[in-house]
Amino acid sequence: MHYISDILYWISTGLLVPVIVLLILLFARALLLIGGFFGQYVSVRKVEKILTTEFGNLTKDNVKTLSERLPKTGNSLVLNYIRQLLEHSDSEAHMQKALSDFEIAAATDLSSCKMLAKMGPMLGLMGTLIPMGPALVGLSTGDIASMAYNMQVAFATTVVGLFSAAIGFVTGQVKTRWYGQDRANLQFLADLLTSDNHA
Repeated sequence: MHYISDILYWISTGLLVPVIVLLILLFARALLLIGGFFGQYVSVRKVEKILTTEFGNLTKDNVKTLSERLPKTGNSLVLNYIRQLLEHSDSEAHMQKALSDFEIAAATDLSSCKMLAKMGPMLGLMGTLIPMGPALVGLSTGDIASMAYNMQVAFATTVVGLFSAAIGFVTGQVKTRWYGQDRANLQFLADLLTSDNHA
């Protein structure tokens, strides 16, 4: 039993460096996500204002000319798929494919947020528990400096992990709302084009 405990202890202490490296990478990814999120926020606000006006006045009579009233520049995801729906307005199969592709693209964009939200607490908890063993050993032997260092590592990894998770959670929630609204607009456009074809 003593040997088994030693093996588990060596494994856990050996994981400390990889966990810290992953937490640093996760923190860097969270910072990049914040920067991209603010840029996307500005773009979404502009597009959302235009689409709210256009979709509020959209009818069977003016749906075919919607592409002409949309911005010609920008890399908005929803605008790209609106154009795809209009280009394939005579094919229900192509429109359903475009809607499915939009959902896949949205899920791909949300994957980073979900990864941060889930991996942050996991790695943070591992980074907290692993140094606790050496800290307790230092406490039992009277090595206060070793105990203090390991406790510092434990607290730091917790903070970094929770920070990364918070960024992932908040941005993920906001993006989910954006993509939900975009999906509703695309479905409305597809239904309008389909009913126009049947008429």
